[in-house]
Amino acid sequence: MGRLSPLKPAKREEVVDQTIETLLQPKDWEQYVGQDKVKKSLQTILTAARRRGEPVDHLLFYGQAGLGKTTLAKLVALEMGASLRITSGPAIEKAGDLAAILSHLEENEILFIDEAHRLNRMIEEVLYPAMESRKLHIIIGKGPGARTISLDLPAFTLVAATTRVNLLSSPLRSRFGATFKLDYYEGKDIEAIIERSAKILGVNIEPKAVSVLAQAARFTPRTANRLLKRTRDYLEVHGGKSITEEVAKKTLGMLEIDSLGLENHDQIFLNTIIEKFKGGPVGIGTIAAALNEDKGIIEDVYEPYLMRLGFLRRTPAGRVVENAAFEHLNKKPPSQLI
Repeated sequence: MGRLSPLKPAKREEVVDQTIETLLQPKDWEQYVGQDKVKKSLQTILTAARRRGEPVDHLLFYGQAGLGKTTLAKLVALEMGASLRITSGPAIEKAGDLAAILSHLEENEILFIDEAHRLNRMIEEVLYPAMESRKLHIIIGKGPGARTISLDLPAFTLVAATTRVNLLSSPLRSRFGATFKLDYYEGKDIEAIIERSAKILGVNIEPKAVSVLAQAARFTPRTANRLLKRTRDYLEVHGGKSITEEVAKKTLGMLEIDSLGLENHDQIFLNTIIEKFKGGPVGIGTIAAALNEDKGIIEDVYEPYLMRLGFLRRTPAGRVVENAAFEHLNKKPPSQLI
């Protein structure tokens, strides 16, 4: 019993944090800051479908984690006046799981599958006829006596989200009526998101503090809100009437995040290439071995933001650390990079 008791506060905190996260999510298109091109195209598609009285075509959103894919799915459901059923690729372990979900869908309901790239090929085979002709094919029995029955499905819309669109099979990608890429946010949009979230949380924040947090937010709304919440925690514990520039910087220091949002693992990644491989080029497999890290984590988590900053370059020969990274880390670049 003594080992279990410390977990209880953590569980309560998790529930509270999830509630706050839901509170900070945009409730309409006006509150959804950034991704203007995506919003404009989406609103055209949704408006046309609504005027025809039809369910909207299947939609695919892809981009880095925390850019608002789930929020967009919720806004699509809100715009269409439809209910939203949420699941994820890892949660659908076998074809029967997907069949159970599809068979319980209601007319015009929207099914949102997060991390769609983690659906296995057998499950995708069930999705194809469901998306195209609203049919659910179920195999009953095994061997020579097996037979297939087909069930009609109500009109529904599949909205899928993924951070690795390249891992989706071509047959599945081709069945989406529209595909949207979500890019990193501009600094001014991140600042607007922080200001809006601060108002919702009821905390005063000074403009310079907004700038500090926005610069460290990795161009990502989820990260911006996370930093704001931790800064609010710091203010609560150490006292003060508002989040100042000093409070923001002290919070980042406590979290071991530098002024550009580089975390400890980012700096270890860059320093490994600089110190062990003279700044590169070096292959991804070699880096993964040196860091004892999975290549997928490096490609999906570490590299995109560093490339967005201009700190890292992918070349046919391998990864190369750019001059900007040497300057930020106060290191002298090799002669071939000067």
